[in-house]
Amino acid sequence: VAGKRKRDAPAAPPKKRAKKGPKAPKAGSEPAAGGAGPQEYSIPPPVSQGKWKNKERVLIFSSRGINFRTRHLMQDLRTLMPHSKADTKMDRKDQLFVINEVCEMKNCNKCIFFEAKKKQDLYMWLSNTPQGPSAKFLVQNVHTLAELKMTGNCLRGSRPLLSFDPIFDKEPHYALLKELFIQIFSTPQYHPKSQPFVDHVFTFTITDERIWFRNYQIIEEDASLVEIGPRFVLNLIKIFQGSFGGPTLYENPHYQSPNMHRRMIRLSVAAKLREKQQVKEVQKTKKKATKVLIGEDPTEVVFETPAEEKPVEIQLVKPESKPIVKDKKKLRKIQRKKQKKLFRTEA
Repeated sequence: VAGKRKRDAPAAPPKKRAKKGPKAPKAGSEPAAGGAGPQEYSIPPPVSQGKWKNKERVLIFSSRGINFRTRHLMQDLRTLMPHSKADTKMDRKDQLFVINEVCEMKNCNKCIFFEAKKKQDLYMWLSNTPQGPSAKFLVQNVHTLAELKMTGNCLRGSRPLLSFDPIFDKEPHYALLKELFIQIFSTPQYHPKSQPFVDHVFTFTITDERIWFRNYQIIEEDASLVEIGPRFVLNLIKIFQGSFGGPTLYENPHYQSPNMHRRMIRLSVAAKLREKQQVKEVQKTKKKATKVLIGEDPTEVVFETPAEEKPVEIQLVKPESKPIVKDKKKLRKIQRKKQKKLFRTEA
């Protein structure tokens, strides 16, 4: 009999019996009659059960003041990169070197930070925390997964292939960026959240002194590609030796700030308006200028006809003033009376 329970004491949960699995056959033992041999059961383990050695973790977050398109782009990168982590938005007043402490708290050694300014300009920081280096880009032409509505689709958590333009191997600053992109965007092998498949490609192409990012799905064995998204363009500004600061290793001479670009547009519009005003003023001065006098034509006299001369009459008597009568009936009565007087005098 089990021990007596104490009053008002919770009953102890019953212990679960451990399930005994089938015993593995001993080495050298013969298989049972009618069963298969041990060689038929030797199935290789799946690729995902390997040992996870490359423990790269990327922190993806942003500052306050970003718009909806940036928020959707950030969410798309998190879904495409299973080795990423998220964090709350950072206050604008905080300095950028605080991000190194945030990465240390989140146990991340890489960081993608989106910085918004003036609610219209978007900057992206790629950094290797806490030693460095770090690169600052201006993000342009952002198109998200939901906005593009591409036909392609890939498995969530699958590992991507990284395709780089051959220019990345020719110049040193592009070689540094290539290594930074490889360490950030490539999913580590045997990552717990990743899938053991390779079905999409990240391409980094350099055109017009900018880096164009595209994402394609591999749909057939003959390597036919379909774009999935997202897509954006990175305009390099500076490369720093440290993480979010430090000595400048490279500065892009072709970079033009958004403020300067908007200023140039305003100046070009103002120049067009000035040209229009000047054209109007020139037309006004032409109209006001003295017209050229044309010489008299002697044949014009032929068409002139002399007017008839009327005799000049001089009135010696002052004309009678007409009475101002508003009523027409009274005016007629007065005229009749005058006519009667004239008839009487004549008679």
